[in-house]
Amino acid sequence: MKKKFGLVSSVVLALSVVLTACGSGGGTGDAGGDNAKKIALIMRQNVGTFSAQYINGVKTEVEKNGGQLTVFNADTDLSKMASNLDAAVNQHFDGILIDHGTAEALQQGTQKAIDKKIPVVLFDTDIKLPGVPVVEQDDNKLAELSLEQLAAENNGKGNIVKIWVAGFAPMEKRQVSYDAFLKKYPDIKEIAAFGSATNNTALDTQTQMEAILKKYPNKGDITAVWAAWDEFAKGATRAIQQAGRNEIKVYSIDLSDEDLQLIQEANSPWAATAAVDPSNIGRIHAQTVFQKIKGEQVPDNVKLNPVLVKQSDLPKDKKVTMGDLSQYVSEWGK
Repeated sequence: MKKKFGLVSSVVLALSVVLTACGSGGGTGDAGGDNAKKIALIMRQNVGTFSAQYINGVKTEVEKNGGQLTVFNADTDLSKMASNLDAAVNQHFDGILIDHGTAEALQQGTQKAIDKKIPVVLFDTDIKLPGVPVVEQDDNKLAELSLEQLAAENNGKGNIVKIWVAGFAPMEKRQVSYDAFLKKYPDIKEIAAFGSATNNTALDTQTQMEAILKKYPNKGDITAVWAAWDEFAKGATRAIQQAGRNEIKVYSIDLSDEDLQLIQEANSPWAATAAVDPSNIGRIHAQTVFQKIKGEQVPDNVKLNPVLVKQSDLPKDKKVTMGDLSQYVSEWGK
């Protein structure tokens, strides 16, 4: 849900084997031999470096278990996602991972997989079927951590812009916490709200945020932005920087190497984000499906604990990556 360009490029290059041809339906990872378990990753979309690092975590764990990974990217199209799931079932994959699906689109296909004895593990997906585990971030806590930091740094008052989108299970949970937050802090007012998930979310958000800044042109008109996804936060941050409105602070959810670079830029408005390591999410997602394949007992819900990362936690004299973030944020990776 993420600037040194070379770093981002290296992530993309590292994933090129997996992602080749994924836009049209699938891409196969390194072969693991004739007896390798075939794992399908059914994604709603693959946008930004958070997704790239999540996929890398999945791929690393699949290869660790001697498996082969195929990624099916639906490019935000739920009907295509459902078709990709049906294809994975019909091709008799040994295990299926579903990322950010919906019950409406995928419940039937998931049941088909279960009927064919194919283990399925979900990530941030609202399907509820017996024996189908869900790996999820604690979305309520993610929202609470970021919003409470916004309140703390602005004395519990101000005018805020919300960037959020409906139709995603984690987003709906984050909205519940947001509603409670506004009731808790009556002096914090929402003056604008927008957001859409596209194949160019960060750029589209930047354009929309630029319009908001023109509508509220004076210092003090906007206190802060709450972005429920780091792709939103990237777009908002760039719009604020380009407008010279760095008095407006950004508080968000999710984190990647690209995000860290933006947060650490001089005078960056991006003040804090609540997150779980996306590589670790991918690793645990894949690990869980291999546990199912081996017939091991797996809980129905695997919840990952988020951490608040503040700009003030990070050093001024060096660039930090996700790999060494735990040196500066002690709870990271635990």
